[in-house]
Amino acid sequence: MKRNLILSAVSVLLLGAPALSASTYQYPSFLPPNDMRIPVGSTQSRGMDEAQYDKVLDAIQRVYAPIVAKHGGVLQINRLWADDTVNASAQQSGNKFILNMYGGLARHADITMDGLSLVACHELGHHLGGAPKSSGWYNSWASIEGEADYYATLKCLRLIFADPGARSFTQARDDDQVAIKDCDAAFSSPGDRGVCIRSAKAGKSVTSLFMDLHHETTEPHFDTPDTAVVSQMYEDHPATQCRLDTYLQGALCAQPASAPLSDTDPAVGACTRGGGFTTGLRPLCWYKPENPEKLSSPGAAFSALRGLAW
Repeated sequence: MKRNLILSAVSVLLLGAPALSASTYQYPSFLPPNDMRIPVGSTQSRGMDEAQYDKVLDAIQRVYAPIVAKHGGVLQINRLWADDTVNASAQQSGNKFILNMYGGLARHADITMDGLSLVACHELGHHLGGAPKSSGWYNSWASIEGEADYYATLKCLRLIFADPGARSFTQARDDDQVAIKDCDAAFSSPGDRGVCIRSAKAGKSVTSLFMDLHHETTEPHFDTPDTAVVSQMYEDHPATQCRLDTYLQGALCAQPASAPLSDTDPAVGACTRGGGFTTGLRPLCWYKPENPEKLSSPGAAFSALRGLAW
């Protein structure tokens, strides 16, 4: 039976890869497969409306279609507004870079337009986030979950928030003083600081969705980073606090959005201790450096305690 499921997945790819139900796909997704459902018009539908949903995806298409084309691909965004699935996923079929954007997620009360932008950016991160890549043969094209989160604020949101259409996107209402302080310290330009803060807020808004999904009661904060240090690269969805840490670190990285990433070298285009950076580093709660002994220096040891890579 397992063999038949694998063959079915391959057949889907060969036949054009239609949008997949989140209950059956084996493709990278924003959330683990789950039973959350928010139909159109339900009492749980307290997020954005269809016009707002379309406006976000219009901006994603406008900004990223030419970027995907430079990678030899065609961006296909499946707008699945009527689908009640609370998730999003990524596929590749031939030269198509596919995003499946389910309406159920957009209707969740904690998802702002900035939050939906981050979700789409996460899915783009599976396509364009570079190393580390998945070790699974069926999705070896994809950057792992933590890297997709890192890409979302490291590269993608910076480009999306620069688009004029994003000026009217809804955002989380509460400013986080820790994120503001960190962004002020990381960037001298008011524009860069503003994008950093806005990206951090988008990350904070989607963590409320993670808490809802996992029935968690402990709210993550920017000043309580995950102290876990993985013994090997963690490819699945990281814990809620770990994901929030990743969003902030991506937002704080001083590498420009235009700096390309590499499919083989995680250091290229990102912030690493080996590259001379002390902030904006991938968290060690999911990321395993190739040379962990580099963490033995005093500065690196402090960062390790805070759950940051080198």
